[in-house]
Amino acid sequence: MRVLFAGTPEFSVGVLETLITAGHEIVGVYCQPDRPKGRGRVLSACPVKKTALEHNLDIFQPESLKNEAEQQTLASLNADVMVVVAYGQLLPKVVLETPKYGCLNIHASLLPRWRGAAPIQRAILAGDKQTGIGIMQMDEGLDTGDILLEKTCDILDTDTAQSLHDKLATLGAQGIVEALDNINQLTPTIQDETGVTYANKLTKDESWIDWHKSAIQINQQIRAFNPYPIAQSNALSDKFDDKVLRVFSARVVDKTTNKNPGEVVNCSKGMCLVATGGGMLSLETVQLAGKKVLNIKDFTNANQLIKLE
Repeated sequence: MRVLFAGTPEFSVGVLETLITAGHEIVGVYCQPDRPKGRGRVLSACPVKKTALEHNLDIFQPESLKNEAEQQTLASLNADVMVVVAYGQLLPKVVLETPKYGCLNIHASLLPRWRGAAPIQRAILAGDKQTGIGIMQMDEGLDTGDILLEKTCDILDTDTAQSLHDKLATLGAQGIVEALDNINQLTPTIQDETGVTYANKLTKDESWIDWHKSAIQINQQIRAFNPYPIAQSNALSDKFDDKVLRVFSARVVDKTTNKNPGEVVNCSKGMCLVATGGGMLSLETVQLAGKKVLNIKDFTNANQLIKLE
């Protein structure tokens, strides 16, 4: 098939590469314009653009597809279908109706649960046990189109946003190839509006740990915020003043304690147990502001942690 591809972040890269490997003709790649990044604010290409350049594909980076000239350019590519994976723009109706088979979106949740920008993180944060990917026939709404195909994936207690991202990216690539191979046999399923939830974009303000929550809830937060923006807490010690402690990984300890939420129960011999509003949390990988990321054994060898709050 003649495929237009629209995507921007790393999640989209594997899908693009799979479509190429499967033998589809990629007639154009749409991605977000280059943005300034890093301390030097240097203009940088997104992961999808880098991949498209490696495969000598035609690249389009409009600020918006609402412009009539941009719409005419897209139509001139004469695509059978447009595959959209975390592109970052809502497509106007005229674009949705331009390709023969319209626009197909790969969404990283089992819709209508977790419509929106951060479905992977929100699923972990909410304690969901299962998620998946959906191949959706796009309409003008936000993730509201009919579902053409789904693939499910269990969320393990050890999954972080990164590990779940990787599993769903693979499922998404498999799903879109299957959908394109069977495009004329797929039966659209209307989403059940009674099950709608929204996955709002993560904010750094949400990364602060509230130790009054249960150990399970805090651990979900730590996993959901890894690799970004990383859960964090204020840390007090006899060796450093009040500084931010970032928590990359932890483990739930199902025991009770008479310590107040946020107090260290035990911090010696390569372990650090912290009281919560329900159970205890064993910190495993942490980083003190301005320092290296350390496993808890190395961290406790260098620092005597007294209290977290």
